[in-house]
Amino acid sequence: MSARDFSAITEGLLDALCERLFARLQAGEDVNVNLEAEETLYLRLNNNRVRQNTDVTQRVMAIRYQGGGRTVDHSLSLSGQIDPDARSIDAVLERCRLDAAVLPQDPFQVPVQNHGNSREVFRGQLLAPEALIPAIVEPAGGCDLVGFYAGGVVISANRNSKGQNHWFETENFFFDYSLYNGPQAVKSVYAASSWNAQDWAANLERSKASLALLKRPVQAIQPGAYRSYFAHAAFADLLGMMSWGALSAAAWKQGRSPFKKLMEKERQLSPLLSVSENFGMGLTPRFNDLGEIAPPCLGLIEAGALSNLLVSSRSAKEYGLQANGASGYEAPRALDVAVGTLADQDILGTLGRGLYLSNLHYLNWSDPVSARVTGMTRYACFWVEGGEIVGPINNLRWDESLYNALGPQLLALGSQAEISPEVGTYSKRSPGGVRVPGALIDAFHFTL
Repeated sequence: MSARDFSAITEGLLDALCERLFARLQAGEDVNVNLEAEETLYLRLNNNRVRQNTDVTQRVMAIRYQGGGRTVDHSLSLSGQIDPDARSIDAVLERCRLDAAVLPQDPFQVPVQNHGNSREVFRGQLLAPEALIPAIVEPAGGCDLVGFYAGGVVISANRNSKGQNHWFETENFFFDYSLYNGPQAVKSVYAASSWNAQDWAANLERSKASLALLKRPVQAIQPGAYRSYFAHAAFADLLGMMSWGALSAAAWKQGRSPFKKLMEKERQLSPLLSVSENFGMGLTPRFNDLGEIAPPCLGLIEAGALSNLLVSSRSAKEYGLQANGASGYEAPRALDVAVGTLADQDILGTLGRGLYLSNLHYLNWSDPVSARVTGMTRYACFWVEGGEIVGPINNLRWDESLYNALGPQLLALGSQAEISPEVGTYSKRSPGGVRVPGALIDAFHFTL
């Protein structure tokens, strides 16, 4: 089925089900509906051969019912057939009424309102499966390539009983892969809305070049503080910790935000750092689960100073703040970091002596009060001496405060930013991603 056909069928189904649902509401009842849908081709490869392939078509509807000052959430998977899905919707509505009858009133309930209409559709040019497989494996001939491809159309839609109507649709793919050299590996992602053979070949060649460097003698690095360059993927992982409450208004008001001192101006980050939520990248819808539309671009950190927190309508009501279209989780949905001046060809020379980090993993807060994060290096990470890569390192545990790493220790940001796409497929393929440059950080602490 083409993306256009899947989109048309899904929208027609949503129209019919919402019309039926809203017509059955009684006085004093309102409903907010979110639909997440996808038609995706999934491929798993090992040793540069396809080991598993499947097509997934799914539509999941989440219903938020309000009545008598009470709120009930239910969700259901749709079959795609109007009659059985309509019966399921009727049953969910009755279940919501029964649940609401035994719940206490919600003092911070955000009433269903009409926040208007919006429509964004981003079409792609994806390869058919019979063309896609040779396009991946032939350029990687002779490589031990392990990867996961997911490509197709993803839809997010929102309706409510007050007349609100939002639609976001994007057609794209990602190929999350690694090249192995025995126990060592290089990891990369190729993602776009259209497959380009030259771009894939260039991405693959960069990975092959890194893999060749892994053949050099392993360098024994002792615990200590080292000047370190974080490549795009590694810096995206580090900044991803901002999604864990650092920019949440509710977390700040409850005293659990790692950026509490930044919000209260006890600490400052580097003037080199500016971070925004930028929906102009087209990676994810501007509307949230209530159908509220966020600003096209919202500055979060400007020249090292925190300028805005993400404020949901519920937090705004509870704490007397101004909502800005944030989701209920109050985490960035389209993080964008302004570039700096460090050119790609100058990275190693500017680093001089220290660590080149391609990827990180196992990140977590080790001391949220001081915004201290711990994690591990991963994949192709190297020791650099005299502006040249000497050899790979064993995985290192690190522990550092973001107040330091993104503050006085931040020496430079790359002049080119790259999008790190969302590659999570737990229960569904999710739209989204972040755009970041690389970063040069001084005296980053490695503990073992």
